[in-house]
Amino acid sequence: MNQAWIPATFWRGGTSKGVFFLAKDLPDTREKIDPILLAVMGTPDPFGRQLNGMGGGTSSLSKAVIIGPPTHPDADVDYTFIQLAINKPITDWTGNCGNLSSVIGPYAVDEGLLKVADGEVTVRFHQTNTKKIIHSRFRVENGMSVIDGDMEIAGVAGKAAPVLLDFVKPGGAATGKLLPTGNLVDRIELPGGGTIEVSLVDASHPNAFLRARDLGLTGTESPDAIQADTELMSKLEYLRRRAGVMMGLAPNEDAVTLTGPRIGMVAEPQAYLGLDKTEIGDDYEISTRMISVEQPHRAVPLSSGLCLSVACRIEGTLPNQMSRKIVDGQPIRVGNPSGLLTFGADVRFDGQWIADSAGVYRTARCLMKGAVAVPRHLVR
Repeated sequence: MNQAWIPATFWRGGTSKGVFFLAKDLPDTREKIDPILLAVMGTPDPFGRQLNGMGGGTSSLSKAVIIGPPTHPDADVDYTFIQLAINKPITDWTGNCGNLSSVIGPYAVDEGLLKVADGEVTVRFHQTNTKKIIHSRFRVENGMSVIDGDMEIAGVAGKAAPVLLDFVKPGGAATGKLLPTGNLVDRIELPGGGTIEVSLVDASHPNAFLRARDLGLTGTESPDAIQADTELMSKLEYLRRRAGVMMGLAPNEDAVTLTGPRIGMVAEPQAYLGLDKTEIGDDYEISTRMISVEQPHRAVPLSSGLCLSVACRIEGTLPNQMSRKIVDGQPIRVGNPSGLLTFGADVRFDGQWIADSAGVYRTARCLMKGAVAVPRHLVR
């Protein structure tokens, strides 16, 4: 099999990694791009490891990004995110990756897409999946983004320079509404009888939040323990798909995509053991365990963490009920399997709930720059 080579870079952003492309280096239609991205990632892989591609066998490591010229007057570049399944030939273009959003500003500077002066800079980008504007603030030296720094984030070894992300008007990223059903709490009927309460919130990314205790959980379980409980995983997927229909994301359960919505189990703050065996106390605002692309996430998808922080500020939602009392301007610390993540959310009530912004600090680093190989017939 002859191969073709496509210019690409490989970046870590937050607790995710992805392959980044310039739009000019790819075909101009999704129909032609999808087979290329599947080949790049090594999807589908029935063994779940993506050994024949750049993917890492988990949802946070099976991602691609396309950067192009801006199509919005308030943006410097366009950013399109694609989530790829692992064992199925599926690409999902419907949502955003908050973690990889931290790469966009540094990428645009390092690739010469923008000319900026040294010092602290702000790059504005248009997230084409959600039609939202995101601001990225970071430092530049000698014309390149600064990598070295003192910031540590849960789930990533080592320290790096901070990247501040500000998600402007994040409400209604996929549905057009912060509360897609208009309700603070909804109920979903279970196949075997009974109902379960959920809060359906769409800020940066659509999410369905439910109480961990309603599923017989504490909210501090490890991802492996959740994954091993096949009955629980089946129930969560059923609830997720029902929530997707209720939020208006799909006409029926079979049409709900892998990423929209995500589902998160929330619980009150409590002590637990992190994945790195660090003891985490109960001095934070809310605990969560989230499912991403049919897998328990080992940290928290950043866009879902932003959504959770917004939900905590909306009085009456399940996250608001389960969290410690939060005052205006207070950071919201989210307990997850890898430790604590800190978010900010500016939310107000003016006849309806409005999310003005949501923010978080991340770190990012370019791991490889060169070209990826794909079967030649895919680029003809």
